[in-house]
Amino acid sequence: MSNIYIQEPPTNGKVLLKTTAGDIDIELWSKEAPKACRNFVQLCMEGYYDGTIFHRVVQEFIVQGGDPTGTGTGGESIYGRPFKDEFHSRLRFIRRGLVAMANAGPHDNGSQFFFTLARADELNNKHTIFGKVTGDTVYNLLRLTEVECDHEERPLNPHKIKTAEVLHSPFDDIVPRETKKGKKDKDKEEGKKSQSKATKNFSLLSFGEEAEEEEEMVNQVSQTLKGKSKSSHDLLKDDPRLSSVPAVDKKKKKGTPGDPAEKDDEEVDGDAEEDMDADEEYDPDRKEKMRELVSQKLKKGKGTENATEPGEEERGKKTSRSDELRKEARQLKKELQAIKQRKEESFKPPVEEVKEGT
Repeated sequence: MSNIYIQEPPTNGKVLLKTTAGDIDIELWSKEAPKACRNFVQLCMEGYYDGTIFHRVVQEFIVQGGDPTGTGTGGESIYGRPFKDEFHSRLRFIRRGLVAMANAGPHDNGSQFFFTLARADELNNKHTIFGKVTGDTVYNLLRLTEVECDHEERPLNPHKIKTAEVLHSPFDDIVPRETKKGKKDKDKEEGKKSQSKATKNFSLLSFGEEAEEEEEMVNQVSQTLKGKSKSSHDLLKDDPRLSSVPAVDKKKKKGTPGDPAEKDDEEVDGDAEEDMDADEEYDPDRKEKMRELVSQKLKKGKGTENATEPGEEERGKKTSRSDELRKEARQLKKELQAIKQRKEESFKPPVEEVKEGT
């Protein structure tokens, strides 16, 4: 057996077939069979064999594949026509694991190939040997035969080639063609990209230029207003019917925190509001009048304070004015309490005298 391997010429090139039965390493005799090796390598690069089945299995003889139709009658070479046989005196069908071209007659080589499972002298000078299975992957080759076949030597559940990978190409000038399968895959990828990056084509519209300008303006405005929330008053600030002066002055009187005068005013205001709320059930009109009176008093005091600028000389005047305001607030509180008391007395029912019966 060792003499057989010594007689075979050295290989140049390597291809890995990944099948459902396992990986199969193939080394190529590219110098002895250049046309067959170039054809096989380029078809592998183009993915021509991906997904093809081993459509013929003959026990102790061959395992045949490489037909994209799976019928045994299809397949074509990279040359666009069948190419000639290439025989070599040192390459003979004397053992298993050889890779050769399948054909229907002399010089009728396309894409189909087969592996030998044993010695086959009857195939010499009929089929071009261009490679051999190496290493332990020969056992995966034998696994391809572990299938049930019909009377036409066709497997019922055939193994198939998942992918073909060129590990070392002996031809540097090979340029893979764009096959139909590759073109479909490319179109699918481009379709996915175009869907993910869809753009508006305004040139298809009769008013495309105007629509494009409006689109740009909308984008600019949206970028400007991005992250800024506006109230209805802000949006209608240009309306002449709206006043720029706030309805309620929320500014507190100027003074130091914790000022006793400020605390007294707050207490008086709170008491006055409580009295007005209690008086609401008796006379709503009276309540509104009292609210107006209180607001006028407070606005008058606040306006006077805002008119005076805080200075060292005017602090005494401000203190006296605060005292006056407190006095007025106390007086107003007394008046409110008196009004409330009168209302309560007026609403009390008269007490009827109970006469003793005779």
